[in-house]
Amino acid sequence: MTDIGVMAPRDLAAGDFVAYVRRAEELGFAEVWLVEDCFFRGGFSQAGVALAATERIRVGIGIVPAVLRNPALTAMETAALAQFFPGRLVLGVGHGMPGWMRQVGAYPASPLGALEEHLRTVRALLRGETVDDGRLSAVRLDLPVEVVPPVLAGVRGPKSLALSGREADGTVLAEPVTEEYLAVARGHIGAAAVADGHRVVAYNVAAVDEDPRAARDAVRPALAWIGEPDWAPHLAPLPFAAEFAALRARSADREAFARALPDAWVDRLAVVGTPGAARERIAALHAAGAGSVVLIPAGSDAPAALEALGAVC
Repeated sequence: MTDIGVMAPRDLAAGDFVAYVRRAEELGFAEVWLVEDCFFRGGFSQAGVALAATERIRVGIGIVPAVLRNPALTAMETAALAQFFPGRLVLGVGHGMPGWMRQVGAYPASPLGALEEHLRTVRALLRGETVDDGRLSAVRLDLPVEVVPPVLAGVRGPKSLALSGREADGTVLAEPVTEEYLAVARGHIGAAAVADGHRVVAYNVAAVDEDPRAARDAVRPALAWIGEPDWAPHLAPLPFAAEFAALRARSADREAFARALPDAWVDRLAVVGTPGAARERIAALHAAGAGSVVLIPAGSDAPAALEALGAVC
């Protein structure tokens, strides 16, 4: 399955949210993805509103941090939405950003172990199994889930990607996702999982304009943070990785770095340009193994950005 999705900005005004997800459906996007970032809005609450306000579009939660919820509660919340809106929910679960998890007192002794336990338990409960693993004591969901939603791992590093291949139905890759990073990520996920239908969702900042320069200018602020340590796996496979690091090191600040990014690099780190160029970029990512390419609208006017991105559907 090769789809195009769009993300609802985490700071979208409450009064604009329903109109945004409905318009995403009208424009022909296959999926709308919602984020649960500290300290904005809860992922399940947003998903419930989005599913109730639309008719066909799939709604992805990408991602909920595993350590913020008991896996039984994650399964209960997921099951409720899957029962009310069968076949339309996709759940993403990840480590959570370390700084935020420490801020709320939830950083685990073993992030990898915590994610593995959460994925395994949630998926088992959604399948109707009874979990009795030392932490949960004979727990089973009382109401069956007829259409079990896919549970994806939102991860980026080699060990976590390998875990996703073993324990999840798919993987959510944070932006920026290039063809090179996709190849490396799929390698860590493992050939057996990929062959078995393990689905990769690729996030990318996006802007579409008949003037390619205007589109690049729109995405540059969203690329300003790239190069910080958490994003090393994304950058390491790139042919310009060394030059990228050198530019980052000599730039006075993030804003100066973003302004100095060569156009060719911007075109690789985002889905950007004319509608035709954006469609070509999306097609290249699909060909490289992305099951869904999710566009993150650039700019402060989210509804206008969504309208422009609709040209790629």
